[in-house]
Amino acid sequence: MGGSHFLGRAVALEALRRGWSVTVFNRGKTGRNPDGVRALQGDRTNQNDLARLAGIGPWDAIIDTSGMSADVVDLATRTLTESTSRYVYVSTVSVYAAWPMLPLTEDLPTLAEAEPLPDLPADVVVSYGVDKADAERAARTNLRDALTVLRPGVILGPEEYVGRLPWWLNRIKRGGRVLAPGNPDQSIAPVDARDVAAFACDRAKAGRRAEIFNLTAPTNAATMESFLRTCIEVTGSDATLEWVDGGFLLDHGAKQWTELPLWRTYPGTWAVSGVRAQEAGLACRPLSETVADTWSWMSSGETAVDNERAALIGLSEEKEAALLAAWDAR
Repeated sequence: MGGSHFLGRAVALEALRRGWSVTVFNRGKTGRNPDGVRALQGDRTNQNDLARLAGIGPWDAIIDTSGMSADVVDLATRTLTESTSRYVYVSTVSVYAAWPMLPLTEDLPTLAEAEPLPDLPADVVVSYGVDKADAERAARTNLRDALTVLRPGVILGPEEYVGRLPWWLNRIKRGGRVLAPGNPDQSIAPVDARDVAAFACDRAKAGRRAEIFNLTAPTNAATMESFLRTCIEVTGSDATLEWVDGGFLLDHGAKQWTELPLWRTYPGTWAVSGVRAQEAGLACRPLSETVADTWSWMSSGETAVDNERAALIGLSEEKEAALLAAWDAR
């Protein structure tokens, strides 16, 4: 379900690599389907299109990378439940009522089961998490033991369209003095889209009951400093990192997570346990490999960035300069 963009495309490519017969179902309006797939054009919000898809089955497994709301996922899972023995739904860690404030495991309640924590900061927006949590609940009602739910944290890699890693790589490539946010030793745990895709394919074949997995890299596998220094290395930049205190940045109006991607001060942001998935076979490549491969993709001239989303990502040159000047003058 999807298959032409970023994670969905990575899933289709991984399934092809395994020698599987792969069908993708999407509108055919954006992205590009991989060579070698059977492409079925249709709108997943249209009952007739879904019924046509169901009639072409049955499928050994369905991997859903494009279900963003409860009504859309409910319609798909109700229509397709008799057409597959395993449905893998890609959700998000944002479904947890405690994210990003507290450490998380799969056993904690979602926003479909509990209210968000009280007194959340204004920049913690829960609407996306509520939508995905409600979508999970709809899928669980319709599919029961046939459902696998994957809850990734931040997904990076070639063909990323949100623009987090591309922004950092472009900023580092520009060189000069780069504002590096917060604590250089802060652990971060993004996952590569290709590793998420491989695990999704694993569970499509191995899942035997209802199951839920957080997908994050192992604890302490990377830090903000190791990440940014890899960006310098792969771009061949002369950039120098100026580490600026996180409290200072917040006091001076810097927006965490958006203006400075991957930087967030809330203690649960990167404290999401991925142990269950790792024990079930999730293998996470080094973040340095993800960075290098993404730069190679960017350097090839290809682009998949969603301009509307990318416009919300990254500091402007003017604001970065103003923040550094204020830091120097403190």
